[in-house]
Amino acid sequence: MRLNRRNLLTSMATLGMGLAMPAIVRAEEDNFWDLFGKDRAMRNVDQDGNTANAKSLVDTIEPILSYDTSYNLQLAIQNYEAFVAANGSWELPSRETFGLKLGDSRRAAALLKRRLMINGDMPLEKRVNDEFDAGLDAAVRLFQARHGLVINGQVDEATFYALSVPADYRLNQLRLNAQRIDQWASALSDRYVAVNIPAATIEAVEGAQVVQRHNSVVGKVDRATPILNSKIFQVKFNPYWTVPKSIIEKDLIKYMNEDPEYLTKFRIRILDGKGNEIPPTAINWQTTEAVKYTFRQDPGGENSMGHCKIDFYNKYDVYMHDTPQKALFGENARFHSSGCMRCENIEELAAWLLRDNGGWDVPSVQAAFTGGLREDIKLDVQVPIHTTYITAWANRQGTVSFRDDVYQFDAQGIVSFGDA
Repeated sequence: MRLNRRNLLTSMATLGMGLAMPAIVRAEEDNFWDLFGKDRAMRNVDQDGNTANAKSLVDTIEPILSYDTSYNLQLAIQNYEAFVAANGSWELPSRETFGLKLGDSRRAAALLKRRLMINGDMPLEKRVNDEFDAGLDAAVRLFQARHGLVINGQVDEATFYALSVPADYRLNQLRLNAQRIDQWASALSDRYVAVNIPAATIEAVEGAQVVQRHNSVVGKVDRATPILNSKIFQVKFNPYWTVPKSIIEKDLIKYMNEDPEYLTKFRIRILDGKGNEIPPTAINWQTTEAVKYTFRQDPGGENSMGHCKIDFYNKYDVYMHDTPQKALFGENARFHSSGCMRCENIEELAAWLLRDNGGWDVPSVQAAFTGGLREDIKLDVQVPIHTTYITAWANRQGTVSFRDDVYQFDAQGIVSFGDA
């Protein structure tokens, strides 16, 4: 073959390809194994373990209304004051932070790590990389647990919002709630129930320790759960539900206009002033005529109070109860009621309240629920209950928790509550 420019270029190109191809193949192989190794490492992250650890750092045995919490809050206030004085605030999350999750790799992950180090959710490190790795997964889950959010390890909308709250706002929350807790802690008995409205949680306390903690559903912003001190005096199994006039006027009339079969579907009967049942067709639903009647829901699975109602003295006609809508207990913001408090796993609380009556434990309460027992039981020993408004607190492990100011009492600087 005559060697000319064209042949030379062709030969050189062929030779070059021969030399380059193994390198390209090696690079692709290296990249494949890097990605494979990273994927395997991500799959091996113990996400359930990270969630369990986060919960253990938050749900300790100190009651939220206690001098222990007050002392822990003062330590947290000192730390936040020092940080705010030196730095003003922490860096707020950028748009790139939203949606971050395990396995992602971008600069926002490194910035998030530094932020969570400031908050104490992640151990301090001099250098951080851009990987959303096991350490960041654990830190995000702890941050979510401290803010009462669904623990999923992802920077979802609720987590992004919580990250966006400035440091001085959090410091103000700590100061306000330290004063609230001091006021409540001075008037507590050895055994009581505490409902924290912003956290939508219920604590059963005995001997200065939380013996039960329950998720709750509390009042909407426009139908707030009242703040009060009272005593629980009665537990009702499989109760009837008499619909309050406020709900008849605000909700039930609307539901009947949307679906004329609503009352029938939910086994709600209409009674006149003499106790006689009347049909829904006897009422003009285009008016407020319905408020003249009594609406009573039969016991059963669809009953709005579920299998149990817990009564305490109050002028607001509110109470604690079970619910058929169990999925609500898993939500971030559990503010759906008309002022009453729904309690998750209420059979445990009912058994604890009834223990002095004798013959009641969790299995026997559950049997009463499922067996359809219709009975109202007066407590032999009435138990104090406190409905409270605490949006920031700290425990003995130094974990600081925050909740949204749902009723705007923080914004108004309210520390004392009239009935509490």
